[in-house]
Amino acid sequence: MIVKEVLSEELLTLSEVKGMLHEIMEERLNNEEELGYELRKAINHAEMFSKTTPEKARDLVNKLLELEKMKPEIAIRIADIMPQSRDELRSLYAKERFTLTEEELDEMLNLVEEAMD
Repeated sequence: MIVKEVLSEELLTLSEVKGMLHEIMEERLNNEEELGYELRKAINHAEMFSKTTPEKARDLVNKLLELEKMKPEIAIRIADIMPQSRDELRSLYAKERFTLTEEELDEMLNLVEEAMD
């Protein structure tokens, strides 16, 4: 399949992608269509690595975006990975030109913990 042009682009968490893939899968199964190899692999990957519901993931991203020093790409990565320690969070900021204080890291970890419940 050749893509002629991109109409829109949106950053999604893995949990949101999982929800979309499940909708596609249900639609195809209802129409008695075969699930392609790539679709099956994508669904399997999303099942294996998503750690929360799409709603909780988007809520976490929105809360993270309210923080200072937060970029949308990093907020999405945090929602996908759900880091459990300061070191894991620091690794997500490794390429950035600034460092985070202990308080900022703790605030992010608290938001992640809330989303995991």
